[in-house]
Amino acid sequence: MSAPINDFVKKYIQSDTVRFHMPGHKGCTFHGCEAYDITEIKGADYLYQAQGIIAESERRTAASFKTAKTLFSTEGSSQCIKTMLGIIKSVIGDKRLKIAAPRNVHKAFIDGCILLDADVVWLYPSEPTPGICCCDITPVQIENLLSQDKDIDCLYITSPDYLGNLADIKAIADISHRAGVPLAVDNAHGSYMAFLDDNTHPIALGADMCCDSAHKTLPCYTGGAYLHFSNKSPDSFLNNAKSIMSMFGSTSPSYLILQSLDLCGEMLASGEFAKKLAHSTAMVRSCKEKIEGYGWVLCGQEKMKITVCAAKCGYNGCELGDKLRETGIEPEYCDGEYVVFMAGISNTQNDFDKLAAAFKTLPVKPPIDEQIPGLLPAESRLSMRRAAFSHSQSVDIHSAVGRICALTVTGCQPSVPVTVSGEVVSENAVKLLEACGVEKINVL
Repeated sequence: MSAPINDFVKKYIQSDTVRFHMPGHKGCTFHGCEAYDITEIKGADYLYQAQGIIAESERRTAASFKTAKTLFSTEGSSQCIKTMLGIIKSVIGDKRLKIAAPRNVHKAFIDGCILLDADVVWLYPSEPTPGICCCDITPVQIENLLSQDKDIDCLYITSPDYLGNLADIKAIADISHRAGVPLAVDNAHGSYMAFLDDNTHPIALGADMCCDSAHKTLPCYTGGAYLHFSNKSPDSFLNNAKSIMSMFGSTSPSYLILQSLDLCGEMLASGEFAKKLAHSTAMVRSCKEKIEGYGWVLCGQEKMKITVCAAKCGYNGCELGDKLRETGIEPEYCDGEYVVFMAGISNTQNDFDKLAAAFKTLPVKPPIDEQIPGLLPAESRLSMRRAAFSHSQSVDIHSAVGRICALTVTGCQPSVPVTVSGEVVSENAVKLLEACGVEKINVL
């Protein structure tokens, strides 16, 4: 099976054509991959008006994911998230966009709302969990909200979250559709779910649109992502999707990233990825069982993520991360409560054995107090857009209490907002900012 983008670039390299076009390296080697780094020359197609090799590769990928349409992004799920919001805005027209979402959204969602001047109805769990990553919202909460507020234009869910927790997308989709509200899902961490024996990808479970960060769990370069549309998505979602996506992206998309998406598509279509994934999920499951057998507490349902509840085992998560680095293991994410490990099909049995062995040598200790408070609801005084584009000043976080947040502040990673533009900065927010290592904040 061919990979049309990759095949085109290889032929171009072999042609030994003189490159009087961008990029400036002209294919000469500085880092090693320059020869493959091209621009929109004749025959290379154009990402936002794709009719040739990019369109062909996107169609093949859509077939693998069983979607009505799948679009490539070279700027990660961040571009796809903004595009989903832009599509909803284009459908409702002059009406002010109003979205319902659990608070553990990615910063790209906030940025999209600022650019589109949207309002958000935030959903919070009945019992706050430590940190900002998890926001356990039940289908009942969503059903109650949609029955009470008929002005909501879109329901937006993040699943999986950074800790590997999964929302009940099927139940949420059923509720959302009964209310006549489209469901958009940030599935950045879950691209691989479409290729499990039990397909748990959001599109398969009823979402209307979702984004996947292909680079997070598939063999793609950083920045490669997909925007998927359900077979039940209305034409109004599909017709202008490319044009809206172009509003949030560079006019010079990376052909290196496009080639990696293209080659990944070949692996998905051939069935090779699904076979490797089945083997990988078995190794992850076995590794989890070993770590739990040594007395460690894990959380999250995601099949390719291992999340250790460090505080419940007597450790600050950041300190535990440092101990693991001493053994040659680099986690995906650490905070006061958790350490997260993201697995991929390229991880070997030796990798998992090394991870399990590291936990075997570390003693489990009595639980320590929570290192990070839970995120509490905040009071909003101004629209996100008005606050973000107002004159502001940078102050120490402790001096910010009671003032209005100008520029949204996130913990990085996971780029989930601690305090959002337009909100009153609370004592709770300051404690979370401290935990994230943030010292200053812009306020009005």
